Amino acid sequence: MPRIEPLHPPYDPEIDGRLRAMMPPRVPPIRLFRTFAKHLPAVDAMTPWGGYELSDRLSLSLRDREIVIDRTCARCRCEYEWGVHVAFFAGRAGLSAPQVASLTHGDAADPCWVDRRDAVLIEAVDALHDEAAIGDALWGRLAELLTEQQLLDLLLLCGWYHAISFAANGARVALEEGAPRFADVAG
Repeated sequence: MPRIEPLHPPYDPEIDGRLRAMMPPRVPPIRLFRTFAKHLPAVDAMTPWGGYELSDRLSLSLRDREIVIDRTCARCRCEYEWGVHVAFFAGRAGLSAPQVASLTHGDAADPCWVDRRDAVLIEAVDALHDEAAIGDALWGRLAELLTEQQLLDLLLLCGWYHAISFAANGARVALEEGAPRFADVAG
């Protein structure tokens, strides 16, 4: 049961315009955005940063981005945002079913992670989640694979999706229809 009920159509024209701007053309607004739309100053503040995190301006590849987001949301137990990202982006990012299952229930040592970069990204997310820091040895491995810009984007992306996970979990945003559930990818 949601703690903050999302807005429902018909929307006020200003709200309708804001929600349309947050979604791809002809895609109805997701519950999280309809919940955030109850606080337009926050939407105004969040939209540019969220847009950056999902844009081509982010220095990380789509695959890197989705590994970080899916792992962060899974570690935060945010089934809502994890499900939205798996549904919309996992295939486009080239994540296989075993890799999605591993991001959700496994770890960087799972045999599906043959690319060292993928595994090190997962280790970084886990370290940030568990320790709010990255140790020197892991940082060294990351620095061998990522530019300074990519390192900064990795840190901020992980933090952003912690915040999104906290908001979705705290408000108990109801899961989207048709989005996968953690149990759907159980190893």
